[in-house]
Amino acid sequence: MPISPENRARYPKDWKAISARIRFDRAGGRCECAGECGIDHGDRCSAEHGKANPMTGSTVVLTTAHLDHTPENCGDDNLRAMCQRCHLRLDRHLHAKNSRKTRFRKIGQNDLFTGDAA
Repeated sequence: MPISPENRARYPKDWKAISARIRFDRAGGRCECAGECGIDHGDRCSAEHGKANPMTGSTVVLTTAHLDHTPENCGDDNLRAMCQRCHLRLDRHLHAKNSRKTRFRKIGQNDLFTGDAA
């Protein structure tokens, strides 16, 4: 997943090398999700980098996900190689929160439930 400009400084300088090692050396180019995304894959998601996703048919671009959603935490136990489908599902609550903030900002209102300013 692309790193948003406001979060870029939170990643280590060698993030590209860390991510490549997780995705291709450790995971062998295959999604490592074993249900962290909320889908029961049986054992492990079968999506492979560069091939059609078995569920969606789209070409898989393997990503590296932080299980705790903290970019500074780059320990191997916190990182998983994930296809876009699994990574988006893992981060769905963050995407929903950001989408909500964006909608409120565009209409110039505060979020009445969280108190976040527009």
